[in-house]
Amino acid sequence: MTKKIVFLGCGSMGEAILTGLLAAGTPPQAVTVTVRRPERAEELAHSHGVTALASNEDSSANTLAVAGAGVVILGVKPVGTVALCREIAAELEPGAVVISVAAAVSLAQLEGALRPGQPVVRSMPNTPLRVGRGVVALSAGSHAGEAQLAAAHEIFDGSGVVLDIPEEQQDAVSAISGSGPAYAFYLAEAMAAAAVDFGLAPAVAQVLARETVAGAGLMLAEPGADPATLRRGVTSPNGTTEQAIATFDREGLPGIVLAGARAAAARAAQITQELSAQ
Repeated sequence: MTKKIVFLGCGSMGEAILTGLLAAGTPPQAVTVTVRRPERAEELAHSHGVTALASNEDSSANTLAVAGAGVVILGVKPVGTVALCREIAAELEPGAVVISVAAAVSLAQLEGALRPGQPVVRSMPNTPLRVGRGVVALSAGSHAGEAQLAAAHEIFDGSGVVLDIPEEQQDAVSAISGSGPAYAFYLAEAMAAAAVDFGLAPAVAQVLARETVAGAGLMLAEPGADPATLRRGVTSPNGTTEQAIATFDREGLPGIVLAGARAAAARAAQITQELSAQ
């Protein structure tokens, strides 16, 4: 991909995507980034070699950036995404694909804020993109064809696995993979707390929990890995692990995870409605 690529907003998620994109071979000179603060712009330019503009210095930074762009990634928070679309709409190339990474902002909301016919792709990435182990779900808008969807795939291919899904499944994806890293971190916290309860030093507890969860994640990343099969491989009959798993089942851990995911998906749908009312 050699056409100009623009990131409007570049927080931790945007920088993770940017890092993967550059690692996959996109030349830095093909990328322009806009952020609010000049200090952040300078940091990104120095770290990645891209062109970085600060809107606090130039209020027209976003519209200047998107001129001539083939791909525009919207990296601001959900509450500001539709307003950003309205701001840049008139300056976009008709065939430029606009990719949103904002949770809960629907394709209809994005398309309604842009010029008629503008290709739009909605994405749900997650934070492991930062280490090249992310997963991204893409939903194409009504004017995004195979070429635009392929361009969106190229943006994320260097950072993880990319899946195509219907938009109605985006809230579910948000609840599983979007929020999911926090679930794994929460598990590691609980494991470390249990280790401290056994009398282990907090520093030792942190290492045990962190490396165990990280190592298990790497095993899951192996080709063909299945979580149930891996779990059974560690669970010897009448052994210690079997007792732990039986206790988790008895205490309803699978149901707790399901309830949490449902709450996350419901909140995503609620945010969409709140944004529609603005």
